Amino acid sequence: MKIDPVTLRSFIAIVEEGSIARAAIRVHLAPSAVSKRIAELESHLHTQLLIRKNRGIEPTVAGRSLVRHARNILHGLDELVTEIRDFSSGIRGRVRLFANISSITQFLPHDLKSFLTQHPGIDIDLEEHISSFTTRAVAENAADIGIYAQADNEYGLEVFPYRRDQLVLAVPYGHKLSRRRVIKFVDTLDHEFVGYHKGGAINYLLLRAASDANRTLKLRFQVTTFEAVFAMVRAGLGIGVLPAGTIGLLGREPGLRTIRLADAWASRQIKLCVRNRNSLPAAAALLVTHLLSEPDALPAISYHDGKLAK
Repeated sequence: MKIDPVTLRSFIAIVEEGSIARAAIRVHLAPSAVSKRIAELESHLHTQLLIRKNRGIEPTVAGRSLVRHARNILHGLDELVTEIRDFSSGIRGRVRLFANISSITQFLPHDLKSFLTQHPGIDIDLEEHISSFTTRAVAENAADIGIYAQADNEYGLEVFPYRRDQLVLAVPYGHKLSRRRVIKFVDTLDHEFVGYHKGGAINYLLLRAASDANRTLKLRFQVTTFEAVFAMVRAGLGIGVLPAGTIGLLGREPGLRTIRLADAWASRQIKLCVRNRNSLPAAAALLVTHLLSEPDALPAISYHDGKLAK
C-alpha cells in the first residue's frame, strides 16, 4: 500500500470530527470507503491509530503523531501545487537573458527593475555578450531571450524591435573636430580612433563604413567597454564612437564633446529575439511582453554647439 493524500486527509478528518460518518461527508467519500482506507493504513503501519470510545473516535499516541506529520505533508503538497501553478502563470521562474553592452548600459537597468518589481518571484540570469554570440545562443537554446544590435546571422529567430539608440562621435576638448555639430563618418577617418574589440556591433559598423568609403579605420587602441573609450578619448588618445545615451551615465563633466553622426547607420535599431514566442516558458513570455511594451525611460538626446545637452 502507498500512503496517498486522500487517505491522510480522511484520517485527519476522522480525528478532527471524531466520527467516520462526519469525516466521510467532509472528504466526499462513502463511510465504508473511509473505514477501508484507515484499516489498510493501520495494517500497512502495523500500528493501531484510532480508538473507539463513548465520546467518539480518538487517536492513539501513534495516531496523534501521524496527524502531525500528515498535516505537514499535506501543507507541503498544497504549497507545491500553488508554486507549480505559479510557474505556469509566470509568477515564478528563471529567464536566461543575453544582451549587448549598449542595451545593458542604456535600457535594461530601468526595464528590469520595473519588471522585477511586478514579478519578484522571477529570477533573471543576465549575461553580456556581443550581438553575434547572442543570436547564436538563442538559436541553440542557451538563452531564452536575446537583445542585440547587429548580427550577420539571425538563425530564423523571431525578431522584434526593442529600442533605438543614436551613435555619436566623441572627441576631447580642443580637438580639430570639436567645433562641428554634425559630421559624416568619412570625414573622421584621417584621425586615430579608440575602437572596440573584434566582433562588437559598433566595431563592425565602423569597419564596414570605412571599407565602403575605401578607407582604413585607424585603430590606435581597442578596448572592451564604453567607460574605457570614454576615458581614453577624454585623455586625448584618440576619438571614438559611443551611444549617446551612455554619455550622461559616464559623467556629468565628461571632458569631451559629442558630435552627431549624419550617417543613417548611426541611428541603430536594438532588437529582441526569441526562438518562438508562443512556446516560451511563462516567465520568459512575461519578460518579453514587458520589454516590448516598456516606454523609453531615457530623456531625449539633444545637442548644443556640438556638446551633449545636459
